[in-house]
Formats: sequence, structure tokens, C-alpha cells
Amino acid sequence: MPTIAFDGREIECEEEANLRDALLVTGESPHNGASSTLNCGGHATCGTCAVAIDGPVSDMDDRERRRLSFPPHSPDSGLRLACRTRVEGDLVVEKHDGFWGQHVDDGTTGERRPTNDD
Repeated sequence: MPTIAFDGREIECEEEANLRDALLVTGESPHNGASSTLNCGGHATCGTCAVAIDGPVSDMDDRERRRLSFPPHSPDSGLRLACRTRVEGDLVVEKHDGFWGQHVDDGTTGERRPTNDD
């Protein structure tokens, strides 16, 4: 059974579980602030469940790729939509700042990369 490390917790889920659902069922959320209630409900249209993932997950589908290709997201951010991602093994999941979780640290200086909403 895969384990998801998220926000200081270890969450177990079934293999192939939807990441968004696996977080929500345990009381965790892939959303920040108001986006916890102002989101598309897992239909990949809003992009508010974008997270950074380290570990084995399903390949990105066309719907996810399209949503991550327009603002405030960027296709090169490395983020994934929790609502479109299936868990395939142990993961470390991180939610970044911003309504859409789009404020991604550049990994070198501790500064976040500018995004389209800056």
C-alpha cells in the first residue's frame, strides 16, 4: 500500500488511487485558502490542486497538460494536478503558495520563480 508524505503526515492509500481523493478523505487538501471551496471539484478545469510530486505517478493526460499550459501555470513548472494524478507508489507531495499553488521555488536560491500573476 503506497504512502503519501504530505504536510508532515504519512497517508496510506490504495495503488492507483486518485491523489486528490486520497488527500481529501484523510482531511488534507491539495488546495490553498479560498480554493478549498472555490475549485472545480476534480474536473481539471481550475488548476487549484496543482502540487509538486516526487515519486511514481500516472503519466500526464491531455486534459491535465492543457490546464497546466495556461496562466497562472506554466508547462515547465513541474507541477501536477492532484485531481488527474494516480498514485503508483510512495510519494512526497508539496503544495506551494498562491491561490493555484503556482509559486514554485526555483530550487537554487530559495527565491520563487516569477509567474504570470506576479
